[in-house]
Amino acid sequence: MSSCSRDLTVHQRIHTVEKPYECKECKKRFSRQKHLKEHQRIHTGEKPYECQECRKSFSRSGHLLIHQRIHTGEKPYKCKYCQKTFSQHCHLKSHERVHTGEKPYECKERNRSFSLNKHLMKHQRTHIGEKPYECQECKKAFTSHDGLKLHQRTHTGERPYECTECKKAFSSHRCLKWHQRTHTGERPYECTECKKSFYYKENLIVHQKAHTGERPYECQECRKTFSALASLKVHQRIHTGEKPYECEECRKTFPYKNSLVHHQRTHTGEKPYECQECKKRFSCKKTLVIHQRMHTGEKPYECQECQKAFSQQRLLKVHQRIHTGEKPYECQECRKTFSHLRSLKVHERTHTGEKP
Repeated sequence: MSSCSRDLTVHQRIHTVEKPYECKECKKRFSRQKHLKEHQRIHTGEKPYECQECRKSFSRSGHLLIHQRIHTGEKPYKCKYCQKTFSQHCHLKSHERVHTGEKPYECKERNRSFSLNKHLMKHQRTHIGEKPYECQECKKAFTSHDGLKLHQRTHTGERPYECTECKKAFSSHRCLKWHQRTHTGERPYECTECKKSFYYKENLIVHQKAHTGERPYECQECRKTFSALASLKVHQRIHTGEKPYECEECRKTFPYKNSLVHHQRTHTGEKPYECQECKKRFSCKKTLVIHQRMHTGEKPYECQECQKAFSQQRLLKVHQRIHTGEKPYECQECRKTFSHLRSLKVHERTHTGEKP
């Protein structure tokens, strides 16, 4: 048989769906003998194609070619929408769905669709509860291999993704991308209501609830409600007394991470926030904002009773005690109460005899 006739015969199998070559191990059938031979290497473990750079071997020549692009940096597949390039055609096709919005993989349970088959498979495991990837260290299980790999870095301490600006390292590429926005100032997630923008999508979702008024998370202790689960968890530390963040210098503990960061600056002396008016520096951004009101005269906190305005919320709360009659500070000697801590301190000297 001539080569042309043979090629025609092989081609016609596309239409006839004929698959004359059968694997003796698993009975899977193929239209070409070449494809059968490649398949049989799954059973034999044969990997005849070796990379000359790193000696990694492959069962197919095509897989070796794709792998070699890691060493050469070749990316022959270009996106027609944004000119981004890829080393594999399948990666290009997946990427282009970002532009087209195509989501060909559909979950029959929830009528939800996905741009990648692996995302659909991962999602389907939420319905059946399957978590096939288990950590050998702590036996925690995951729905995806990527989730397991990321988790394992909590045990190994591996942080393979480094910021080129400040050399800070991260355990995941996503965390690195988020961090880099602190350098670039990029805020890609914008609220359609007020045009405020955010570094992270999760922050935008929480913010949008401020417009809808939705607060689905309730504290079982005091019935206070929150728009975000994270906010509820932080709030609950008021009731539990939990202080999970510890200073390495003095072992003082804090309920919030940002409180620890601010405290640590008392040891380092760091004051990263500078007033552009008077060049005075501050260890915490909130203190800078309050200070700047001295220059601008801004008083955003107004008493609803008498319309008097204040530069700080703390000062408004103290002032409101004039109207409410609240006196939260009590002398332990005579039980007399005061609306200001300063007034209590002055009073206590009448018992101690202390002279200021």
